[in-house]
Amino acid sequence: MNPAPTINVSLILRLAIFGVVAVLVQITAISQISLLGVSADITPLIVASVGLLAGSVPGAIMGFALGLFVDMALLQTLGVSSLLLTGVGYGAGRFREVRDPSNTLTPVAIGAAATVISQVGFSLIQFLLGVDAPVSFLLLREILFTVAVNTVIALPVYALVRRIVAPALPEDPRRRRARRAAVAGGLSPLSQPNAPRRRRRGLRAT
Repeated sequence: MNPAPTINVSLILRLAIFGVVAVLVQITAISQISLLGVSADITPLIVASVGLLAGSVPGAIMGFALGLFVDMALLQTLGVSSLLLTGVGYGAGRFREVRDPSNTLTPVAIGAAATVISQVGFSLIQFLLGVDAPVSFLLLREILFTVAVNTVIALPVYALVRRIVAPALPEDPRRRRARRAAVAGGLSPLSQPNAPRRRRRGLRAT
């Protein structure tokens, strides 16, 4: 099992600053760009990326804080986005802790799943709360296209989050053990198959 890294001050500051900037960019810029008739939503991608990189607890905290900020900034029903993104961050973090997310396509799959949870969950909760959110084919089309757009940009968003968050994370113990094993293996005589042959040749020559 891959244990979650502890949260340090540097990580908290990086996540806080990055979260505020990300929400502002989402509201002021990305939401104004239409692709396939919809706008990308980078908030679930960012939360899922933090969970994959830092673990379930940082992912859940990032999801709660980012969702609360989004709800307040957009004057939405307070707590809906927080609830959904908390689950997204925790789920992505748990995936990291029970499996090694070394596959290149893992951020893409997790990003698509995070977008589905965010989009479908938000529409469902709004409907259950009686908020004016018409359920129709147009809503389904918007959700599917948003998932498609987010799937395309999931890997670049993950790369950006990793570039910002990775310097504040402690080294993964699993990778440290693997590197030590590789170094030890490189110094072992067993890793040099030509050595015994050279000794035999030297003995024959004498």
